Amino acid sequence: MDLQALKARVQRVHVDGLARTKDDIVISTVKDVFTAQDFQSVILKIHEVRARLSKLGCFKEVGVFIDTYQGPDALDEGIEVTFEVRELNLLGAKINTSVGNNEGTVSTGGLLKNIFGRGEELSCEYSHGTKKSSSFFTTFTKPFHNEASTVLSSSIYQQGSEAPWSGYRELDRGILFTLAFNSAPQVQQKLVLDGVWRYLSCLSRSTAFAVREQAGHSLKSALRHELSIDKRDDVVFPTDGVALNVKNELAGLGGDIGFLKNEVDMQVNLPLPKEMVIQGSLLAGHLLPLRNNKTHCITDRFTLGGPTNVRGFEMCGIGPHSDGCALGAEMYWAAGLHIYSPLPLLHRGGSISDKFRLHAFVNTGNVGDFVLTNNYRENLRVLVREMRLSYGAGLAMSLGGFARVELNYCIPLMFQRGDRPSHGLQFGVSTTFL
Repeated sequence: MDLQALKARVQRVHVDGLARTKDDIVISTVKDVFTAQDFQSVILKIHEVRARLSKLGCFKEVGVFIDTYQGPDALDEGIEVTFEVRELNLLGAKINTSVGNNEGTVSTGGLLKNIFGRGEELSCEYSHGTKKSSSFFTTFTKPFHNEASTVLSSSIYQQGSEAPWSGYRELDRGILFTLAFNSAPQVQQKLVLDGVWRYLSCLSRSTAFAVREQAGHSLKSALRHELSIDKRDDVVFPTDGVALNVKNELAGLGGDIGFLKNEVDMQVNLPLPKEMVIQGSLLAGHLLPLRNNKTHCITDRFTLGGPTNVRGFEMCGIGPHSDGCALGAEMYWAAGLHIYSPLPLLHRGGSISDKFRLHAFVNTGNVGDFVLTNNYRENLRVLVREMRLSYGAGLAMSLGGFARVELNYCIPLMFQRGDRPSHGLQFGVSTTFL
């Protein structure tokens, strides 16, 4: 049956179950169903509206019922649509786990949902990590329900972490404002204003003097812009597509910390025969200190090495060290080439085979306080001089569809004096890998 040949028009829409949710956002969400002129477009519009209602952050269930319209002004093709909704409970609780930077974290907290009837949320969350990191966030989120999916959020937070590879402990207390929006399909941008008071202390008596002299209090006020483009077909094991992340941060609006930092993260995936995939990745960053009575410290600098970037080295085991402590640097780059393959002897497309991949890799990179000039050839020689190189193979597993676990056998081939290579098995877990 040709549904486009069946004339149909929506003459009335009911939304049952509203309590706290405001009428204006509901009306603006459902009004598109009145533009349909045939039965097929009516069904499609209803499906779109139901999806948008579910994304408002106001309802936990949305049901749809369609009937003929029986009012006094009814047309022969008149239809009445009823959306039955169940609003979110005002008070909620959450507990979840996450992974990142080779660390697992457990989070718990409470939240108020749909506070003012337009999908607003207030949450308080405490998290504790396996590496003695902890944080507390109180965040208010306000969605604007426009075509750009704009979301404004503000947070008051306290975050503590340890960096045993550098011998210091960091405690941050600050306030954060974030404006996120989609400028195009699969393209998200963020504007972040961050003001944070930081306190660095030494982990032990063996902490290097070069780290000790940076201990103490500092005040950082920064404006950051983030651009994210993700056209991959999967986050963990993509078979095709490109991803690009660019961050630009200006610190020095207030306080004693001042620098301009630029970072880029790019990944390209190409399918090969027999469900194999070749992947190329590039990471790079540059920090330019601001000299007008501003400074920066070790926590602002770049480090390199470990199971999540240049494999075959200990965590932050590449680059400048002092008495065994990684000092970081103002510039770095890293590149990786991978070939992924499904597990052999398993049914293709099965639940187990989808979660595992074999991979072989080559990683390279460099980090240091490089001095660049207008001579591009000389700059290239500076960047690749004393670069590090490793290769290996291993097994990767998808974890929850957003992170992955890797067990690799790594062979560092090129390294420099002061580096900490790690020949043999290496275990990593994170949401991002080189």
